[in-house]
Amino acid sequence: MFKNYLKTAWKNLRCHTSYVVINTIGLAVGIAACLLIFLLIQYETSFDNFHHNKERIYRVAGAVQTPHGMSYSMGSGYPVAEALLIDYPQLEKVARIYDRTNRQVTVMNNTGNPQEKFKEHIFYAEPEFFDIFHFPFLAGDARTALSEPNTVVLTQATAEKYFGDWHAAIGQFIKNGNDQVCKITGILKNTPVNTDFPLQVVISFKNARQEDISTDWTGQDGSLNTFVLLPQHMPVQQFANDLTAFVKRHMPAEYANQGYVLQPLNNIHYEQEFGTYRGTTFSKKLITALSSIGLFLLIIACINFINLSTAQAVNRAKEVGIRKVLGGSKQQLIVQFLSETLLITLISVIVAIALAWMVLPLLNHLLQAPLAMHFSLPLIGFSAAVTVVVTLLSGFYPAIVLSGFNPITALKSKFTTRTAGGLSMRKVLVVFQFTIAQTLIIGTLIVVSQMNFFQHAAMGFDKDAIITVPLPFDTARLTKMDRFKTQLLQQAGVKNVTMSAFSPIDIAHWDSDFRFDNETGKAGFNTELIWADADYFKTYDMPFVAGKPYQPADTVNGFVVNEMMVKKLGFKNPEDILGKKLNFWDGNIAAPVVGVVKNFNSSSLDKEMSPVVLGSHKMLCGLTNIKIEPKQARQTLAAIEKIWNGIYPDFMYEYQFLDDKIAGFYQQENQLSQLYKIFAGIAIFISCLGLYGFVSFMAVQRTKEVGIRKVLGASVLHIIYLFSKEFTLLIGVAFLIAAPLAYYVMHQWLQNFAFRIHIGMEIFLLTIVVAEMIAWLTVGYQAVKAAVANPVKSLKAE
Repeated sequence: MFKNYLKTAWKNLRCHTSYVVINTIGLAVGIAACLLIFLLIQYETSFDNFHHNKERIYRVAGAVQTPHGMSYSMGSGYPVAEALLIDYPQLEKVARIYDRTNRQVTVMNNTGNPQEKFKEHIFYAEPEFFDIFHFPFLAGDARTALSEPNTVVLTQATAEKYFGDWHAAIGQFIKNGNDQVCKITGILKNTPVNTDFPLQVVISFKNARQEDISTDWTGQDGSLNTFVLLPQHMPVQQFANDLTAFVKRHMPAEYANQGYVLQPLNNIHYEQEFGTYRGTTFSKKLITALSSIGLFLLIIACINFINLSTAQAVNRAKEVGIRKVLGGSKQQLIVQFLSETLLITLISVIVAIALAWMVLPLLNHLLQAPLAMHFSLPLIGFSAAVTVVVTLLSGFYPAIVLSGFNPITALKSKFTTRTAGGLSMRKVLVVFQFTIAQTLIIGTLIVVSQMNFFQHAAMGFDKDAIITVPLPFDTARLTKMDRFKTQLLQQAGVKNVTMSAFSPIDIAHWDSDFRFDNETGKAGFNTELIWADADYFKTYDMPFVAGKPYQPADTVNGFVVNEMMVKKLGFKNPEDILGKKLNFWDGNIAAPVVGVVKNFNSSSLDKEMSPVVLGSHKMLCGLTNIKIEPKQARQTLAAIEKIWNGIYPDFMYEYQFLDDKIAGFYQQENQLSQLYKIFAGIAIFISCLGLYGFVSFMAVQRTKEVGIRKVLGASVLHIIYLFSKEFTLLIGVAFLIAAPLAYYVMHQWLQNFAFRIHIGMEIFLLTIVVAEMIAWLTVGYQAVKAAVANPVKSLKAE
């Protein structure tokens, strides 16, 4: 029986080629977009799901109570793990892991001499880390491979990069950036792409231990993560409550605002306020937003189908009448029309899969993600679910309308596009389509405007034509640092050079409490610390509002603060803070304030302006900041590399333009803005495709009407107006709904950024103008075609 329905459906579809093509294209594009969003969300929600005990793994993350609320960090103090093992022996496992990005690894040959150099993301881990997390070993023993100092494990790909064959790597030696020679004692299976632990080189944690801070409870190092594996029957909330008491026992009383919280492994990939070793997160709000966009694109495609099917009902009225006269029931007709919808949907799903497969490499390039389309159970299940949902959404209402025709009225050909399916219903659907499309357009324009604002906003310092070169931390670095700077300044294309710990805006920065002006208690807030020599302010063109730079020195002899620091300390006049003493690290570093610079952004523009203190501390500087002459950039960069190779022959040379570093802060937002542009374009395309098909059928049905109007003197412009006015009005109504909706949603999104644009009227005016113009162009072709047709032929048409 069902086979007969499908055969009949196929014959009917072959008779209405244009209807099938328009519907198939609309559905295929909508389903393909939905499929790509599904693949992206599937990838982002799969991070670290492969660990066997993932439900019991927690990160002990830092938390600080500030006047503005809680501030979180992925890091912890060095003594936390050891104290947890002593205080809570019932914990199944506790382990620390510490990372250093962009560090040199030197491969040693059989004679112990350097062979090749690489830049890697290095981790230092305790052996228990591999008991908590499931990273399988191909060679070596997970329990002992990192139990001794100067031991290292590599991933299979890294070992093959170093030695050609990973089997040959065992027992070989490499040297890390700290001049520590380590023996390779294990090989890890390549880590999956969907992990927030991008392991390549993992060295024994004993090589990372820093004795001067190993007992410091007050510091929270963002590079140091402490993980616990809870026993199977231990309530999480119970241990979270115990953690509060644990902090009170060990943390000095004056640091009562600092503590630790438990962060489930399942949440690490989504919570930006904590962070990950990959440097990126993917919020659950973003997953919801993308899912909603995918769903709406699918609904728009289904609306096309409904409108075209009901518009075509006039052409099939006699068919329905004959079927009913011959004994066909309403249920049989519904099944027949649903069968036709199912066939179109199946064709559309096949086309959509092919389309998504072709577009996927472009999406991967845009998002820098390794998305792959494998015919796995989730993909098959998703495709099947989409087929069923689209068939029911697209086919049920038209099937009810078509099967409900009165056979006598249908056979007398008294149906029109206005009675078939209800004109008001189609109006509602068109309005809904363009509401979604215009909402996406407004949202995309706001996202793009915010990204442009980020790229061109004044940062409070000169960021143009500055490159940063990280220095090696070898034993002779302090002597070589001066030599490197001196030789750089002798180059014609180099304008200024300064040595610092960080650039003015950086992901990595130091955050510290302090005492002010000999007060006994700590100040009520923390400040950022930037260590830099006295040339820092000249190189970055930081204007002073009071005082002057500190004198050149290897150690701190004075501090320069920004205006926010002055404000936070309660001073209205920047001059008033000069001479006041700042005391850091319990008196280890103390000096007076000698200058105040204008506020500058020390982190990305999604964060509030921070109080900043700058001081000279040569021992802590590891970054060369070089201001170059843009017109001589190529020659200057080559000269800098030559100087580097002469002073640091054992270390790899690399540089980064500060502009590129700043752009990297907004990489995810830029990627998403491109994605939103694509989705907005798809929404407009699908909506206009449906509009085109609808007007095409309407033009056929109103052939005689147009002919009569032309005979009675109607102009071509009048006929075009006749076809366009209804859709112009509908798009205007859609805009009145979309504008406040988009404003509310995007206003909430902009609250995530401390520095943001104002949503102006020009965005909304541009949206309605673009939407109307696209609609007129879509309708225009069919309207002009109907308007210029010979009225004699039109009046003869049946």
